[in-house]
Amino acid sequence: MPEGTTLSLRRPGALGLTIALALVTVGAGAACNPQDVGGLTQRLSVATGGTGGVYYPYGGGVAKVISDHLDGVEATAEVTAGTVDNLKFVANRGADLAFALADSLDDAAAGRGAFADFGTVPARAIAVLYDNLNQLVTLEGTGIETLADLRDRVVSTGSPGSGTEITAFRILEASGLDPDTDIRKQSLGAAPSVDAIKDAKIDAFFWSGGIPTGSVLDLASTPGRTVKLVPNSDTLPFLHQQYGDTVYHAVTIPHITYPGMSNDAEVIGVANVLVAHEEMPEELAYRITQALFEHRDELAAVHAEAAKLRLETAVVGSTVPFHPGAIRYYTEQGAWTGSN
Repeated sequence: MPEGTTLSLRRPGALGLTIALALVTVGAGAACNPQDVGGLTQRLSVATGGTGGVYYPYGGGVAKVISDHLDGVEATAEVTAGTVDNLKFVANRGADLAFALADSLDDAAAGRGAFADFGTVPARAIAVLYDNLNQLVTLEGTGIETLADLRDRVVSTGSPGSGTEITAFRILEASGLDPDTDIRKQSLGAAPSVDAIKDAKIDAFFWSGGIPTGSVLDLASTPGRTVKLVPNSDTLPFLHQQYGDTVYHAVTIPHITYPGMSNDAEVIGVANVLVAHEEMPEELAYRITQALFEHRDELAAVHAEAAKLRLETAVVGSTVPFHPGAIRYYTEQGAWTGSN
């Protein structure tokens, strides 16, 4: 995490205590307070994810870039349960910016799935950042070689309200497994899943994130344990049939990603999108987009996945329309064709 960034361990918009990781103060404000008392500083909240994933450090980098390079703006990265909660925070003005998976974003825009009782989310894309890879993590010696081997095993499917959970359920269903009856389901984030598998409390866990994921890297670096990633891309035809062919795709995780991996793993990938509320002022969205691209080197210093932010890919793969402010920046840079 870059120096000078405060990451507060609270849910965006909450009025409770903030447990700050004293790494920095990017901004101390509550989410979506347009200005401080003096009317001089605009405070923004960035909804990220759990501490063991990529959203959290990446979001800290985004917050720092905004705070360092946008005059009169301070941003704070917030720990959350992940995509589903992030999008609800955006809708309720509990967060100004949020990291979100494209499949959940598609559901949110339509008010279906995890959002059926919540309603539609008026989110607009700022940038497509990188692919989340659906990693099914186990250890050598568990006997788990395929998705079918998960039957009757103890498996974490991600935190409740996370994009990991949604995609894990879909992958399991695509492989003929009912998440509620065919596995002994646990609902843990990345870091708690690693602790649980170290303690032999679970046999495997799903994690949808960039690579390398810090918590999985920690597991792979633990003496006496050898990480194995179980391929899951054979579910792609079912996923395309059920959810269309633009949301999911196959991605190969190289065996050099984590220490001890003996084989590459072909898995399901889905785009990560940085989003804002549709009513974010156009000028602010423009300035945020501009800052992210003009200071990509600072983001890349935070996490390797941030190095993948590029104009040509940032405008492709969102399942919601782009914000007009972001479109203005991409148009100026020659990256927007009107058919993105």
